[in-house]
Amino acid sequence: MATLSDDTLRKILVQIQQSAIQARRSLDISLQQSQAKERERRILQLTIDEITQLPKEVNMYKGVGKAEWMYRFMMVPRDTMEQQLKAQEKELSDDISNLNKKVRRMRDSSSRLKLNAMR
Repeated sequence: MATLSDDTLRKILVQIQQSAIQARRSLDISLQQSQAKERERRILQLTIDEITQLPKEVNMYKGVGKAEWMYRFMMVPRDTMEQQLKAQEKELSDDISNLNKKVRRMRDSSSRLKLNAMR
């Protein structure tokens, strides 16, 4: 059986370590993204709860941009605003679900690599 030189083994070890560091960074980034989207979704839920408590005839205004020194708003019916916010909430929930799946896959593959390394 052929043996590998110490230099070759060191190079392989460095590559494995770099891959592990990169995988950990990717996992951390995914976790941070998931937490940020969860916070955003919670804010949307609170906003929707507040809007649903208002009477139907209340005028709602949505920010549509900023021109030089002033902000611009557009009047939107309450039902339309509520639908838009619920659509955003659903989109965020889908994003969170996908990120959580990605995190699970990363953790599973990390666990498998650790088990294989112990053998």
